[in-house]
Amino acid sequence: MSFSSLIGVELTKIRRSKIFLILLAPVLMMWLPSIINSDMIFDVRGIPITPENNFFIQGFMGMVWFMIPASLVICTVLLNQTERTNKGILKMLSLPISTVKMCLAKFTVLIMLAAVQMVMAIGAYYASAAIATGMQDYNFVLDPLYVCKNVLCIYIAAIPMAAVYWAISTLIKTPIFSVGMGLASIVPSVLMINTKIWFAYPMSYPFYLLMIEYGKAAEGVYETQIAWLPWLPVAIGITILALAVSCIRYGASERR
Repeated sequence: MSFSSLIGVELTKIRRSKIFLILLAPVLMMWLPSIINSDMIFDVRGIPITPENNFFIQGFMGMVWFMIPASLVICTVLLNQTERTNKGILKMLSLPISTVKMCLAKFTVLIMLAAVQMVMAIGAYYASAAIATGMQDYNFVLDPLYVCKNVLCIYIAAIPMAAVYWAISTLIKTPIFSVGMGLASIVPSVLMINTKIWFAYPMSYPFYLLMIEYGKAAEGVYETQIAWLPWLPVAIGITILALAVSCIRYGASERR
């Protein structure tokens, strides 16, 4: 079976699940308050930032800090649980298919789901910005190229984090412990971006990029240059290591 066929099988498994509602819920939770409190966007507290940039960054701040990581944690567990329902993983392992391909196919579906959530976030941003524009008689809508570029960067930065969460879900079979460890890892990300070793903590990557953009929109608030070294090689190394661990451990307990 080809890799693309495996991805198709995995997508079929989640077609009737509520996983897309799980992806949509946090998006709505983040942007509804932005609409309700749109009048407060003008109160920048002396920070040199335009209301439209403030609206964008404030709306995405909760997404990159908590909602995107939390969605990844829950999706990793759900993707693994679909295999354990009715002992589906045993049926898959009995087929002449490489467990590495099965593992990577599931991870590919995970990052595809993350991409779907990012598209939802863009749609929710423009919907809320349009509503807020009508409510406040001020144009909050930013250039689509600017918005899509930033959301794409956030998405790419979330891939190492997704790999780590996928590794955790393959190592820890008990869902409640896997979810608990994943959610607990989210909290320190805000603190980590202000340390010298922030690049060693993948959960902080999306938040770091948003703060870089904040620094560009509000001069003097935060740094404006991305520290590609040592970030890029470390991020690639973490992703490869996490996926290697996942591939080695995937289905290990069931194969015994």
